[in-house]
Amino acid sequence: MTNIATPVTPSPVAPAPAPHPSGDKRFKILEVHMKKHQFRHDALIEVLHKAQELFGYLEDDLLLFISHKLKLPPSRVYGVATFYHFFTLKPKGEHTCVVCMGTACYVKGADKLVEAVQENLKIKPGETTPDKKVSLLTARCIGACGIAPAVVYDGIVTPRQTPEATLEQINKWVQA
Repeated sequence: MTNIATPVTPSPVAPAPAPHPSGDKRFKILEVHMKKHQFRHDALIEVLHKAQELFGYLEDDLLLFISHKLKLPPSRVYGVATFYHFFTLKPKGEHTCVVCMGTACYVKGADKLVEAVQENLKIKPGETTPDKKVSLLTARCIGACGIAPAVVYDGIVTPRQTPEATLEQINKWVQA
């Protein structure tokens, strides 16, 4: 009895992602993330989250890059990026103030919080101060109805805010 060894064929190795023309390594990290999801269309939201985590916001060139790599129409990628409130298409400031505008927060005065910040900083929701210190954002609902009106300061949910308390926090940032 003789053992005949069959030749082992090496498994094909996918080529490493080519570097982005800009030389920015974040594009390679993003592409590796897309590869992890097998460039599936249904991974678009996860890919957008990763892109925003890496770049801070989703600019047009980045959305086109994602569109090309996932083989999706740019309109679909842009549509998803603009539909979900979490995604932002503009750079944020050093600090973010997100006022919840859900029903409970609105009924308890969230609109007054937004007005106070607008008057104080001379910006509207979705805008950033010229010095790039503070961005004012609103959210449809952050799920903190029991502590309304709630504001998220740099990722920290803060309960039962008043216009005075909100401006106190904003002024700490501005004066820093």
